[in-house]
Amino acid sequence: MFKPFPQHLNPPIIEKEVLHFWKANAIFQKSVASRDADRPFVFFEGSPTANGRPGIHHVISRTIKDFACRLKTMQGYRVERKAGWDTHGLPGEIEVEKKLGFTRKDQILEFGVDKFNALCRESVWTFKMENVQIL
Repeated sequence: MFKPFPQHLNPPIIEKEVLHFWKANAIFQKSVASRDADRPFVFFEGSPTANGRPGIHHVISRTIKDFACRLKTMQGYRVERKAGWDTHGLPGEIEVEKKLGFTRKDQILEFGVDKFNALCRESVWTFKMENVQIL
């Protein structure tokens, strides 16, 4: 039913050659610069996680996000990708609340909002290097 895959082709080597070509010729940068700046597709993207190790679901979501950006680029939009850190608060706050054993808001107030916020900022960086590796 299907033709056999040609044995003389080596997909991993072809992939490396294509990646080298793209880097050497700044193809990605050209794909952004060649689109009209007055026709942006703005895509706000946060980190895979602020309070845990990355998982396969992060890879899947990154793939879908990349697909959306590539599609919009092919449709003529200027898509400037900027990965960021999704530190909107709640994941970090929940993590710190668990560590401190808090179950009510007044416990945070008693503990001290400044001290609680400092622990939240510290918590966000706990898995920094693991998350950076998949960005």
